[in-house]
Amino acid sequence: MNMDNNLPHHPIKSDVITNDDFELEQMPQFFDENGEHPFRPHIHSFYQIVWFIRGIGKHYVDFREYPVEDNMLFFVSPGQIHWFDKNSHFDGIIIHFNEIFLSDEEQNDNIFLKYNIFNAFDAKPCFKVCDTCAQSLSNIIAEIQEELTHKNDFAHSEYLNHLIKLFLIQVQRMGKRESNMQLQPNNNVHRTFVKFRQMIENHYRRIHTAKEYAFYMNITTKTLYNNVMEVAHITPLQMIDDRIILESKRMLKHTSLKVKEIAYQLGFEDPSYFVKFFKKHAGCLPLEFRDSNVDDMVSRK
Repeated sequence: MNMDNNLPHHPIKSDVITNDDFELEQMPQFFDENGEHPFRPHIHSFYQIVWFIRGIGKHYVDFREYPVEDNMLFFVSPGQIHWFDKNSHFDGIIIHFNEIFLSDEEQNDNIFLKYNIFNAFDAKPCFKVCDTCAQSLSNIIAEIQEELTHKNDFAHSEYLNHLIKLFLIQVQRMGKRESNMQLQPNNNVHRTFVKFRQMIENHYRRIHTAKEYAFYMNITTKTLYNNVMEVAHITPLQMIDDRIILESKRMLKHTSLKVKEIAYQLGFEDPSYFVKFFKKHAGCLPLEFRDSNVDDMVSRK
């Protein structure tokens, strides 16, 4: 099964619910109503929360395979490639919302919600929640469903924004991410690490060195190195390189851009250096990755 170099790109469907910036759908009805596209690699222009309340199967995100368990939540950011196992049976909730719901990045808690739960390219995109947390999340979902029937009421979008933030706060507080340090907003090292994630996500196309990131974060290169190593056990440069490689793979798979065009968009002035960089980190040439099939590109670690 070869992937198309131009993956399906799905906007929010305004006819699904009453608000153009927000959707809430039920599984398995979502799969019944959307044909084959959920089971094929695709990207979105919006944020997506996938809550598997019950189910056994697999969910694929950014070239990695994740087994699904009960009360597991996945957080998919715009531009991520993902798809579902067609042979699975899932019961749960899918929420779609646009950037406006996570646009405020001034406060530490908002930065954590956007760059620890979502946009955490170096960590697994899923959290496991306990029964107590699941009940709290179910209560919030019920409020969201009720609010969606009041699209003309005062501050409708703001209220939905509040409920989504409450949902994410509960996950941040009580959710567990496998094999990843539990990051806390009141920890200075953790705040620096998440801020670094934020900086990489916003600037990886033009800033490629740890020294430059440290400069813009107003900390020393040594401080950045120590904080990142403490949390992630890899160097800042490895995180930067990993994000560039991830985007390279996304662009190779969901665009028809030439390799040299991808290189320029990712800040490489010399396309031949980009090819060497990709081969070093991905283990194959860019065009070999583009031509690979789904089974070859998926990591099951």
